[in-house]
Amino acid sequence: MALVRTPTVHDHVALAEIEWCGELMIAASATDGERLSPDRIDEVLNVRAERPAPPRHPQPARGPRRREPCSE
Repeated sequence: MALVRTPTVHDHVALAEIEWCGELMIAASATDGERLSPDRIDEVLNVRAERPAPPRHPQPARGPRRREPCSE
């Protein structure tokens, strides 16, 4: 009886994500705090995040929105 062999398929995206998760777990286990800072995560993953700059002037606080009654 002949054995049926299926071709080996590699999902490169999934493999990269698994590697990143491993790197994050190693970094998290080596940290003193409860969590990794966003900057440390970027460093571990070797990325540089483009975060928006904080607003120069604080926005006025908005009150709760009122729902308009539906007219039928």
